[in-house]
Order: sequence, then structure tokens, then C-alpha cells
Amino acid sequence: MGSRARRKQRWCAQTLTPLLEGPDPDMQEEGNKKESSWEVIREWFRLQKGLSAGNNFSVSLYGSIPVKRQDLRLLLGVLGCPLAPIPLVNDPIHRIHIKNTPIENSAAHYIIQQYLAATRCLKQQKCMKNMYSTGSVKMIRCETEISSGKNVKSLGTRSGESGCFVLWQMLPGMWSLELVVGENKVIAGSDGKTVWRHTPWLGTHAAKGPQRPLRRIIQGLDPKCTANLFAKAQCLGEKRIGEDDCFVLKVAADREAVMERSEGPAEVLRHVLYGYFCQKSGLLMYLEDSHLTRVQTPENETIYWETTIGSSIGDYRDVDGVLIAHQGRSIATVFRFEEVSVQHSRTRMEEEWRIDDVVFNVPGLSMDYFIPPADIFDASP
Repeated sequence: MGSRARRKQRWCAQTLTPLLEGPDPDMQEEGNKKESSWEVIREWFRLQKGLSAGNNFSVSLYGSIPVKRQDLRLLLGVLGCPLAPIPLVNDPIHRIHIKNTPIENSAAHYIIQQYLAATRCLKQQKCMKNMYSTGSVKMIRCETEISSGKNVKSLGTRSGESGCFVLWQMLPGMWSLELVVGENKVIAGSDGKTVWRHTPWLGTHAAKGPQRPLRRIIQGLDPKCTANLFAKAQCLGEKRIGEDDCFVLKVAADREAVMERSEGPAEVLRHVLYGYFCQKSGLLMYLEDSHLTRVQTPENETIYWETTIGSSIGDYRDVDGVLIAHQGRSIATVFRFEEVSVQHSRTRMEEEWRIDDVVFNVPGLSMDYFIPPADIFDASP
């Protein structure tokens, strides 16, 4: 059974073509530079200011790079493998302490119990030790709006790239993701202690701060993981999402956690996650998080980057007795603004995703599948 599972893994990996396995030929001069994700986003926004409607190339510190490829890098940087704002709670999710608990927290506990019941996790007798899933994505970069006060200029058009991904998970806290879109592959993983990511343009680097779950997993793919994430949530009230009345739950990273995630001139100020649970069905219908970073530039200017990702979640289907979301759509907005300037930029991105296959308790899957690459330690400061 173990060899059959490994054959299935190799077969799925072969479908993730075409791949850009070697160094990006347009990024050859980047090899000796240590950069972070926010620097790629900053450079991308800087290039947008100099683009005219008909340009296909732009000169940056990386040389001449097609604008379409720059767009894809931004898409993968924002929507490829984002993490949830907080670590998972280790306390059992079925324990509810009513005494001396604020009404906002006790109401959230009750809503989470309804969610677990709706997804049939509470009735599930066997323990889900691991999970394997495959899916497809389509990423679309929409127009960028650059405002200088009175004038607003729109750049770019809707351009999309299709791709697919393979995701493995092993409890507690281990996961591995391979995502291929266009000619680029993003690989990310966690061994339960270190979260890391590899892209052709940034190489391999570890995520700073507490170990946090992959956002794709909590988008209805693993209901127990989602429930644990909202174990200490607050209920903010009600809101209508589409045709459904939903309860709104909120969890936020504490100050110490976001400070640990700061790197160099980039300081993370807040990261908040909102979950919208249908009052009628009890299922998770919408997920939204907001991430604010302050960057001190070499020119001594303070720039703020706010990234907001909202995901509609649906098409719940039974998989071994558990309801799993099989389809969704994410809309991300990257907003750049300064303290003393009226100029700001806003870019909107979309991702449509679909789950093609989910398997629980894959035989032969072990901790060896989630070992970080050797160069993660070389890349560490």
C-alpha cells in the first residue's frame, strides 16, 4: 500500500508541467541578493508608475523582464501560499469554559461547535492522521489604480494563468505544497517547527515568527484545523454574504507575534482573520484576512502596504463522512500608501480554485516527507 501511495504521488507530480526547474533566465543577476517578498511587491509597484499602455517590457534592477511575468510573480507572491495570522490552538476544540468567559468568546465557541457538527467532524470516529489533495487554480491580475489626489490612472488589463497544485498534510502541523502556474513553481512546507517557501526569483527562505497553518488548508479543506484556528475567536455579530446570513468570527495575531514576523525595514503592524459561518447550515462561507506592513525606505519615506484577501467558499461534498469544500474564489487587494503623500496605488487580483481529489489516511506517509530542504539553513541569517 505504501509503494502504491508513492506511485500515486509521483504520477501527480508529473502532471505539474511545464516547470521552470532551473534558475529564471530573466533573474540571473539576482542570485547573490537576499530579498524578501515585500521587496518584490515594492519593485512591482515602482515599475507600474513608469509603464505606458503599450509597453511589454520594463527595465528594473533585475534587467528587462516581461510585464506579464512580473504580474505572475506578484500573483504567486500574494496568493500562492499565504499563511493564517495565528498558530493553531493546542487545546481540545470540544472544551468550552463558560465561567468568566466574555459573551463574545462563548458565542464563538458555540458557533464553532455548530460548524464541527455541520461538517460531521464530531461524528467521525476514526482519527484523520494525514491528508492528500489535488486541485486546479486560475489566477487573474486585474487593473492597478494609481491615484495622485485628483487624478486616478488605471494600468493593465485582466490577464490570467491556469495551474494546479498538490497538497500533503500530516498532523500535527506538517504540510507540503507544490503549486505550478504558468512557467513558475512555488514549493512550500512545514515540518511542524519551521515554515519555508521556495520560488525561482527569491530562492528558499523561512517564514519568521510563530509556526502558522497554510491558508489553503483552512479554506474548508480541513474543518478541524479551521475550528482549532477559531478556538479563541470573538463573535462580532452578523453579516449577510450573498444570500446567506452569517455569524462573523474574528481572530487576530497578538503584538508579540507580529513583531517576531518583522524583518529589516519591514515591520508587521497587524494581521486579522474573519470567518463568516452560515446561520442556516453552520458551514464556513467566507474567509477574509487583512495584513498591514510598514516599510522604512532608504529614502527615509514611510510606506504602508495593506494586503486583504477575501475568499468565497462552497461546493461542500462528502469525503469519507466529512463535508469538504471543493470550490472557491479569492479576491486579493494590495494597497500602497504613504503618511504624508496623497498618492496611493491599489491592485486587485483574483484566484479561482477547485479541489479535484481528497484522500485521508494515506498509507506510508511519514515525517520524512516534510523535511525542509538543506539550503533553508544556508539561507538563514
